[in-house]
Amino acid sequence: MLIILLAAMLLPALAAAAAGGKAPKGNPRLANLEIDLWPEYDRPAMLVILKGEIASNVTLPAAVSVRIPAVSGGPSAVAISPDGGGNLQNAKYEREDAGEHLIVKLAVPQRNFHIEFYDPIATRAPERKYTYVWTGDLAADRLAVTIQEPAGTLDLTTTPALESAATGQDGLRYRSAQLGAFEAGKQLPIKIAYTKSDSRTTTEILRPQADGSLPALSSPPGPSGGETASGWVLAATVGLPLAIAGAAAYFLWRRRTTVTAARRSERFCPGCGAEADAGDRFCSKCGTKLK
Repeated sequence: MLIILLAAMLLPALAAAAAGGKAPKGNPRLANLEIDLWPEYDRPAMLVILKGEIASNVTLPAAVSVRIPAVSGGPSAVAISPDGGGNLQNAKYEREDAGEHLIVKLAVPQRNFHIEFYDPIATRAPERKYTYVWTGDLAADRLAVTIQEPAGTLDLTTTPALESAATGQDGLRYRSAQLGAFEAGKQLPIKIAYTKSDSRTTTEILRPQADGSLPALSSPPGPSGGETASGWVLAATVGLPLAIAGAAAYFLWRRRTTVTAARRSERFCPGCGAEADAGDRFCSKCGTKLK
């Protein structure tokens, strides 16, 4: 009887450990890690963007392994960049099944890497709730979180609280926070809740009209690009505008790619027109993401 009782007490803990899995070993330390969450951006799902900068004292190339949810079906894009900007280049990677996760493995010859995937989110009811858990696969000296509020959203809340907010040039509101250093193995759950009655994605809502103009957003206007809420002052005055500008440029880049892709063959880059090889995710000439 005692053995049965102890087993019953240990089963939940063992199940939780199995669900969490083990973090990949041997990962390099990051100088910066940015986690961007874009709910219902161009699909009825959560677009998760992981942008890492490998610490300057790490010898390159560096082997990087990152776990993503298995329900995502795998990464939609894996890229590297010499400077962390928009000049993204396709990166070869391997994927390994690990229960509730997929492990994305790549050799990073430059300081910056970029991983995107879509995580399912329930959108049947106007009240949306979603949780993303950073699995702590890599230690980071600085970890930042940025959430893009979907067009037509009301009452968005986050945990942890992202107290710095600004409206980007794309008309969307972004919430950000610098969360400091994170050691390997430390998990970070990010919870999002909001109300959205419009079933269209952000790109559908903001699709240019016949006259080329963008429709007005149905969500309440946020503060101007220069206004920020109380919080980390230095990061808000220096880091946030850069983050918003980068996010705005990335938004326009993705939207331009979507609009022009229909006009050009999939074998050619929608940005510069260069011919692309089958299976390429980014143009080898200009770095534009390929459809």
